[in-house]
Amino acid sequence: MRHASLFQHGTRPLFQKILVANDGSEGARKALVAAIELAQIYGADLHAVTVEECLPQHQGSVVGGELRPKPQVADYLRRLLIQAGLTAAASRERLTPHVLAGHEVEAIVTFIAEHQFDLLIVGFMGHSKIFGQEWGSNSQNLTRLTPSPVLVVK
Repeated sequence: MRHASLFQHGTRPLFQKILVANDGSEGARKALVAAIELAQIYGADLHAVTVEECLPQHQGSVVGGELRPKPQVADYLRRLLIQAGLTAAASRERLTPHVLAGHEVEAIVTFIAEHQFDLLIVGFMGHSKIFGQEWGSNSQNLTRLTPSPVLVVK
C-alpha cells in the first residue's frame, strides 16, 4: 500500500530514489528490508549497489573473509543482487541492480552524486566484525562523505 508521504520536500515526497548498499552481510540484508519498506511507504524507485574492488587480473579479491579469483567475485556479486531482487519482488517492489568497480566508498559516493539518489541505506556492520560490534568503517565513511541523507540500519 502506498501512503501519502510522511515527509515532503515542497510538493514532492522526500525520498523518490533510494539506494541500498549490499555486500552480502547480515547488516546488508537488514538494510535491504528497511529499503524495501521505505520504498513502499514513499513510492520510491529502489536500487541496490555492490562494488567489486579493482585489482590486477592475477590477484583475487577478499569477499566474506576468503580469497576469491576475480571471476568468482563477479559471480558472487551478481548472485547477491539477484537475491536482493527476489527479496524485493516478494514484497512487490522492483529493484534495479548496479555493480560498480573501484573502491567501495568512493564508487558509491560518486554513483549517488551522478544519479541523484535521495537516500542511501547501509548496514551498520559489513563482513569484518573487528572489535565486536564496532561501527563498520565503510558505513562510517559513507555516512560522512555521501551527499544525500544516509540511514544506517543495525
